[in-house]
Amino acid sequence: MTLISALSVSVLAQSPSVEDLNQSKLLATTDLKGMVYHVQGIDFDEQHVWVTSVDATNQKGYLHQFSPEGEFERTIEIQNGIRFHPGGLAADSSSLWVPIAEYRANSSSIIQQRSKKTLEIEYSFNVPDHIGCVAVTPEYLIGGNWDSKEFYVWDHKGRLIRKVPSTTRTAYQDMKYEGGSIVASGPQADGTGSIEWLRLPSFEVTRRIRAGKTDRGVSFTREGMAIHGTRLVLLPEDGPSRMFTFQLGR
Repeated sequence: MTLISALSVSVLAQSPSVEDLNQSKLLATTDLKGMVYHVQGIDFDEQHVWVTSVDATNQKGYLHQFSPEGEFERTIEIQNGIRFHPGGLAADSSSLWVPIAEYRANSSSIIQQRSKKTLEIEYSFNVPDHIGCVAVTPEYLIGGNWDSKEFYVWDHKGRLIRKVPSTTRTAYQDMKYEGGSIVASGPQADGTGSIEWLRLPSFEVTRRIRAGKTDRGVSFTREGMAIHGTRLVLLPEDGPSRMFTFQLGR
C-alpha cells in the first residue's frame, strides 16, 4: 500500500516506547564557526550542514551552510517581505525545503525549494498559516504550524492533500522523514522535551526519547534536530551554537 492510498486508513493507537537521550552515545560536540542568530532548524548530508536562523530585531531570516566539522561556508538572507521567520528545514537528494513565515501564529508562509548546490529558489508555494517546520518524503511534503498543533500534507507542488490535528503535547520545532516515519522534536509545557517517531498516515507517536539539557541549561530539543539512520544531530543553542551528534541504539 502506498502512502497516498494509506492516507485515509486509521491505525489503532498503541503506547509508544519511551527512552532517555542519556542512553544514547554522544559522538561529538561541534562548534559552528560562524554567525548564527536564533536557531530554527538543521539538516545535513555527508558534505554539508544547513542551518536556519532568524534575527527578529532586524526582521531578517538566514540560511547558513557549514562543513560537517562546523567550518563556515556561506550564508544567504531568505526573508520574503513580512515573512522573515524561517523554520525547521528538510533536505532531500538535491534540494532544501524551507518554510518562511510571519513571526506570529495563524499568519502566512511561503515554502521554498532551494538547490543544495546554489541555494537558489527552484520552486515555492504559499500557505495561509504559520508553518514552523517541514519534512520531505519521496511523494509528499509534511509541515507543522505554530508549535505543530496541526500537520499539513502537500504534494511537492504545494497541493494540499490533508490537514491533521496533533494529538501530542509536544510543540515540534523541527521534523524529518526517516525510515517511513516522521521524526519530530520539541519542548513540552512542563519544560521537558522529546524526540518522537510518528507513524504515517495517523501521526500516532510510536517511540519517544526524553531529552534533558545542555551544560548551558538549554533543552536539547529547543530548536534544530536532524536524523539519518541512527545518527541524531541536535542544535538547541543560539549563536555561538554547538551541534550535538548522538548515536542512537536503533
